[in-house]
Amino acid sequence: MKNWLNENVLVLNRLWQAVNVITARRAFTLLCMQHAKVVSVTEGNFQTFELMEWADFSAGHIGDDVVHSVKFKFRVPRVILLMFYDTLPHKEVKFTRHNIFERDDNKCQYCGRKFDRRELNLDHVIPRDMGGSTTWENIVCSCIACNTKKANCTPTQAGLTLIKKPKKPKWRPFVSVAIEDVYHQDWSHFIDLAYWHIDLGQEIK
Repeated sequence: MKNWLNENVLVLNRLWQAVNVITARRAFTLLCMQHAKVVSVTEGNFQTFELMEWADFSAGHIGDDVVHSVKFKFRVPRVILLMFYDTLPHKEVKFTRHNIFERDDNKCQYCGRKFDRRELNLDHVIPRDMGGSTTWENIVCSCIACNTKKANCTPTQAGLTLIKKPKKPKWRPFVSVAIEDVYHQDWSHFIDLAYWHIDLGQEIK
């Protein structure tokens, strides 16, 4: 039997911007605390409901996407609106191999060609032997051929040129995820379907 409390719910901030995806269990907690309202989308029209209003609205629902309390039936919400949160989440980008590949778009920063990640190295622009640090500003993706040519030299010494200066990326409030993993049709009113941008890592307190 499906546990509907584990369903994904889209979270909007007070400005109706998509900021997170949480479980229905967490959504009901926020509704009980009166920190959020349910957003219902019907033929492009939006309505908001407090928890008990949502129970009344759910009473006539036909479908198995419901959860029950002792006295009430609640349809699983697909979108909720936070009442006291009007900013986008802020978070530092972790300095990881994956995020360097993301920043550089899997392209060698010397020749500009795109590669499978298995064919890319992480190169110190200023070699460590010359005092180069392992930081956002000194690490770039490099293909095997360019990495071999560069060896333990600076780009200038090796006759190479960086296609762009490496820098620490600003954290994007939205992160691309696979639509089929979490998408519900009601979300299409609040998100860009061409490039999915929902951060799944940050809990709304």
